[in-house]
Amino acid sequence: MLLHRFYVAEAAYISAGGRGKASFDDLAACLDPKVVMYQAPGLPYGGTWHGPGGIEDFMAAMSTAWQSLEFLEQRFLVDEDAVAVWNRGRLQARATGRVLETRVMQMVTVKDGLITEFHPFYWDTKAVADALRV
Repeated sequence: MLLHRFYVAEAAYISAGGRGKASFDDLAACLDPKVVMYQAPGLPYGGTWHGPGGIEDFMAAMSTAWQSLEFLEQRFLVDEDAVAVWNRGRLQARATGRVLETRVMQMVTVKDGLITEFHPFYWDTKAVADALRV
């Protein structure tokens, strides 16, 4: 499944250290040229990210913040081109070493076998910020 491939590639990219240390090719292969990601503005990597280049910039920011990402549980609910993904995961902050176990729900749109949109909803953005705060 496309999203399984994406999440495996995301975890590998972050664990490898991001831009300059990992290839973005496996992630890019999952993305539509006009993909958009909408991240919560209160996060260190918040904002709207456009195109595969924007997603690569987002992944670089994630890799600066986190040294590892492990998916402990994932559930997928598919309705035509929309996929709801419930993720329970564990992240370790690069600067502080703090470990955060959290949940994120994502609405992902897929068209013609490629991801066109991500809308993640974090269970606790304050916990994310606290884990990253030096």
